[in-house]
Amino acid sequence: MNHFDVAIIGSGPSGASTAFHLAQKGISTVIIEKETLPRYKTCGGGFVFRGRKNLSFDISEVVESEFRTVDIYLGDKLHFKTEREDPTISMIMRDSFDQLITEKAKEFGAQLLENHKLLGLRFENDKICLETAQGEYTANFVIAADGALSPTAKLAGWKEDTRKLVPALEYEIEVSDEDFERLSKEVRFDIDAIPYGYAWSFPKKKHLSIGVASGRRGKINLKKFYQEYLETLGIEKVVSEQQHGFQIPVSPRTDGFVKNNVFLIGDAAGFADPITAEGISNAILSGKLAAQAIIESNQDRSLAEELYHAKLEDNLLPELRTGLWLSKWFYEQKTVRNLMLKKYGQRFSEAIADVFHGERSYPRDIKKAIKQKVKELVF
Repeated sequence: MNHFDVAIIGSGPSGASTAFHLAQKGISTVIIEKETLPRYKTCGGGFVFRGRKNLSFDISEVVESEFRTVDIYLGDKLHFKTEREDPTISMIMRDSFDQLITEKAKEFGAQLLENHKLLGLRFENDKICLETAQGEYTANFVIAADGALSPTAKLAGWKEDTRKLVPALEYEIEVSDEDFERLSKEVRFDIDAIPYGYAWSFPKKKHLSIGVASGRRGKINLKKFYQEYLETLGIEKVVSEQQHGFQIPVSPRTDGFVKNNVFLIGDAAGFADPITAEGISNAILSGKLAAQAIIESNQDRSLAEELYHAKLEDNLLPELRTGLWLSKWFYEQKTVRNLMLKKYGQRFSEAIADVFHGERSYPRDIKKAIKQKVKELVF
């Protein structure tokens, strides 16, 4: 069979979870993957609780560690800690995590085509022809779930200058037993460990994922700030390390999310959280929304597009717009921000934890609220 109702490009959390929802409703679905699963995927691997709530199955078998407490540092002066009953962040490795979701989708009939790199798209009447490294397939709908640089989006006509991509550098490192014992008990974020951004330390089962991300798009020596962060953590000896550079899309595309029946989800659409740069939970959510739009429209092309945009506007885009404004203020207005955090830092940290748990989103009136708090501090 070379024709499918929906072809999904990419087997990451967004693509695989979308396939799960579609296949569960009996829609013929194929996942087109350029590599062979399981495969390593560059990612910090911190999966927040709201993402787990959007999955319809248990992922405990691929969780390496769980943290109900999260620490946020601002240099040596400020330290905020949040605690929750459910795990705020679960640590996963993307190879096993992505494969698990893909296998769950296959249980409902979704097909997986591995080593099928997408080479081209042709739009013929009411079908889309997909040229891959191992043959051609057709589909009524195509969902681009192939990450921040999304070759599918380029093939479908999207431009690259309609969203903000920030640079990040992540290392999977092994340290001494003493250092791992000390650092494995804490998941932490260090604001300003890199200009206009933060560093993170995510303990996995037997190693640490440590990285830095900056909102500055110009040249910046990420490796220098990573080395300085190792010193902050008190790591004197790295037993082994694997370096991975990547880009995180922290603003939605401004030229739409559907073209010629190609739907963008996850990082391909620019749906990572603008403040924290966490992308897995919104990737899963946007995939779920795309699947719902196709299902509820009975695969009507124009109605599916209309429903998807409406669902994004109801469930995701307002939060991202607020997050964009808040992230610019947070990372660029450091003097005022630090004054605010001295007084309201714990409240802010609790609010971020609530967002991570899906208990709230960024308030739409955040500009007014912050301006009022600044006025109170200054005057």
